[in-house]
Amino acid sequence: MRGRTISIYIPDANPRSIKICDTKDGIVKALFIPRNKLADATKRKELQDPGIYFLIGEPNEVGKPRVYIGEAEVLLTRIKQHNTSKDFWNSIICFVSEKQNINKAHIKYLENYSCSQAKKVNKCELENNTIPTQSSLTEQDEDFVMCFFDDLKLLIATLGFPIFEESKKDQSKIVICKGKDAYATGEYGEDGLVVFKGSKTNLKESKTAGSWVINMRKNLIEKGILKEENSVLVFTEDYSFNSPSASAAVILARRANGWIEWKDKEGKTIDEKIRKNSSFS
Repeated sequence: MRGRTISIYIPDANPRSIKICDTKDGIVKALFIPRNKLADATKRKELQDPGIYFLIGEPNEVGKPRVYIGEAEVLLTRIKQHNTSKDFWNSIICFVSEKQNINKAHIKYLENYSCSQAKKVNKCELENNTIPTQSSLTEQDEDFVMCFFDDLKLLIATLGFPIFEESKKDQSKIVICKGKDAYATGEYGEDGLVVFKGSKTNLKESKTAGSWVINMRKNLIEKGILKEENSVLVFTEDYSFNSPSASAAVILARRANGWIEWKDKEGKTIDEKIRKNSSFS
């Protein structure tokens, strides 16, 4: 895979403020705007352009950010509407074309495709009530829009929201966590430890599990990510944990050191494979 050069410009030199992000070889520009900086953002000429935007709120109980996806022919007009009508969000990321060569049909197609992909990948809690209607495009325009989306996907992940990044499921990197009735497969990567759909966890917590383990499992059950089947809890989707130990604790229903509980098919722990790897240590 070829490398990409991405630049991030911070107009007021505050790294937690407005950011302008683009690629050296692309046409897509991203504008990250915290909600408390909307007044400053009104001066940006890019917000007079058509584009697609993502309203982003705090993560829900299981760590998925709340996201609303929309499009507008004049982004600033729509942002002002959402500022008075939607409460959940605290930042917005807008995507426009640096060449100003996207139209209403393009952004409607992007809106539909982005919502569909976000729902499929399932790394955010989508706030859209329905998937928007897809506009009709020529084959040439579809290719153009998909190139736009590829850069959008890269830039939104660079800004800290990898909501379109699918789990790779590289067979050579799959690890296993098992015990009693539990048997889970997953992969350790950029998003932490991803537990794959269909993995099984112990049904009842141990007496020494601790409240954080119990509450984490309770939240996953309430969100439908864990579902009871045949005296075990089963993952209904791929789910990313921010640490190997958090995932192992959920699976084994007790406090656990995930670095030694997760092992490859040869029985080597991820501690041995990653933390004690000779090429790094």
